[in-house]
Amino acid sequence: MSRLQRWLDSDVGHSFRSTPTAVAAAAVALVCLFGAVFAHWVAPHNPFDLATLELSNARLPPAWSEGGQLQFLLGTDDQGRDILSALIYGSRISLAVGLASVLLSVLIGVSLGLVAGFRGGWLDAFLMRLCDVMLSFPAILVALLIAGVGRALFPNAHESLAFGVLILSITLTGWVQYARTVRGATLVERNKEYVQAARVTGVAPLRIMRRHVLPNVLGPVLVLATIQVATAIITEATLSFLGVGVPPTSPSLGTLIRVGNDFLFSGEWWITVFPGLMLILIALSVNLLGDWLRDALNPRLR
Repeated sequence: MSRLQRWLDSDVGHSFRSTPTAVAAAAVALVCLFGAVFAHWVAPHNPFDLATLELSNARLPPAWSEGGQLQFLLGTDDQGRDILSALIYGSRISLAVGLASVLLSVLIGVSLGLVAGFRGGWLDAFLMRLCDVMLSFPAILVALLIAGVGRALFPNAHESLAFGVLILSITLTGWVQYARTVRGATLVERNKEYVQAARVTGVAPLRIMRRHVLPNVLGPVLVLATIQVATAIITEATLSFLGVGVPPTSPSLGTLIRVGNDFLFSGEWWITVFPGLMLILIALSVNLLGDWLRDALNPRLR
């Protein structure tokens, strides 16, 4: 029996198969992820290839046909880029930034939460006060601060620093939730019999945390990480909309919305509406998966 079949036969798999909303959200998320990963083969055009762009094709309406053949299904932007292709490539940027920042947040938050909850004492108090300090700084403010410092130190490296600024700013404000969650679960687990037995037998504290405590506190982390991906994607789009994110030459969803906002009242609504709908579709599908995972892993709701 394959792992997929065993998972489908488990309680979580049965909950997934019996929840149409989760199945639909997973299908949408997989389609977006597939298009982002294989954008070179899926997208009709390459928006990064400047040689293929023509200013005469700028701001063409959706379903534009030329010579009886459909050319641009969702229209073009102000640079003549195909909106559909830009959305596919833009979702790659948004998903890459969101997944990378969440992964770093999980690594930092889980590690610090384990240490704080297991060791306790002054180290626990220091890390929790650090969490309180980080909670007072929103991701947008941190990104603006990092971007300002980066531009002052490296004035000619804005494009190369853009992705680093996004990932670092979202990570610095996102690890706190994981640290608090893991710390609370570790405080409960460290007093249980299996941890006491491991201590009596002389098992090293690091091994106890890694082999015994960590697997028992990962449930809430998985749920929180799933929901946090959608938050990170929206944060990236917000920062790109404000001009702090990726450069204008990269078709991020936030960048496309910002560009289309300048032409919204002149009649070219498709430049900003379709990227906005794409952003909502990705965030909604990930949030619905997170809600289902939270209910599936909660034994009180079964």
